[in-house]
Amino acid sequence: MQARLIYVMDPMCSWCWGFAPVFDALAQQAQAAGVSSHLVAGGLRAGTAAALEPTTKRYILEHWQAVHDSTGQAFTFDGALADGFVYDTEPACRALVAARSLDGESAWPLVKLIQQAFYVGGRDVTQASVLVELAEQAGLPRIEFAAAFDSAAELAATAADFEWVQNLGIAGFPTVLAEHNGQLALLTNGYQPLEKLAPLLARWLEHSANA
Repeated sequence: MQARLIYVMDPMCSWCWGFAPVFDALAQQAQAAGVSSHLVAGGLRAGTAAALEPTTKRYILEHWQAVHDSTGQAFTFDGALADGFVYDTEPACRALVAARSLDGESAWPLVKLIQQAFYVGGRDVTQASVLVELAEQAGLPRIEFAAAFDSAAELAATAADFEWVQNLGIAGFPTVLAEHNGQLALLTNGYQPLEKLAPLLARWLEHSANA
């Protein structure tokens, strides 16, 4: 059976942070059935160049509060999104893609480290130096990752992820797709709790195994 879960997300998407424990459980459920998981970078606010306006900052922090209230995931609100912060998610997405190309398994812990650094640690994960440090914590060689992160190949690969997502019409994250022999099924577009998604995945796994 040619099957996998595809997780379309952005490391700087607050609902993706809230969804992290849910997807971990789904990935384990799929792995138990012999189905692997694949990360795709969504590009939530990729290429943003202007610093956050105060009204936008308040709007984003309200979203963070809603994610915290709904999921229980930790956030640090004091000092979050400092004045002058440019909410460009492309570098964090490119870090995901670079890690995926160097060592597919290392992309998963790196994404979690980026999320924790941003939402809990209050760090600026748009900065290459921070991303290189986190990649090293995820087990990737610093120099090799830094070279990949800055390469034209990974810039293009990240743009290709964004284009693939846009061509599918995916407008929100997190999104989970189940792929079987090239056919895609949507498990969720947007946050859903595990108790809703686990039965859906179970049915898909059973159907795929019998197809």
